[in-house]
Amino acid sequence: MNNDANRQDCILVGVFPGQPDNVVREAARLAARLGCALVCAHADDSGYMVQAMMDGTVSSLSFDPDLPELDTPEFDPELAEHLAGLLEGSGIRWSTREVSGEPALALGQLADELGASLIVVGTRRPGVRGGLQEFFTGSMAANLAHRQHRPVVVVPVHPVAAGTPLPWENR
Repeated sequence: MNNDANRQDCILVGVFPGQPDNVVREAARLAARLGCALVCAHADDSGYMVQAMMDGTVSSLSFDPDLPELDTPEFDPELAEHLAGLLEGSGIRWSTREVSGEPALALGQLADELGASLIVVGTRRPGVRGGLQEFFTGSMAANLAHRQHRPVVVVPVHPVAAGTPLPWENR
């Protein structure tokens, strides 16, 4: 893993365990074409950010009142290893970042801190669970697109053929 992604000329991609690989691969292709570094960020929505450090780490508190201690969340080592396998040989500079809070807001804030050129996310997970999550929290891509001054690229995770009803459409 290469952790020298600098503040300028970077693309931010939202990542999480189990995410389809094509989201990171497409973000890496964009980064390579644009000559940018790639920052792979995971947003832990079980807490909120309290302080951002100069080295890029953050301190956060849990939303759970029984866990009041200040925490410095760490990027999931298994996810980092998976990303290393995906990005090996890509020729791009890349790094990982862990952020806390509601994912769209946390990614937007990190993009501001990094001066990211654009943000890449995947479409929502298919099925009832993904639909329920989007119903209660809204679409992360839509939230980002309406709250950012930078482009948001949405990578289709499970494209549906033309003429086929979308999973949430009633027909």
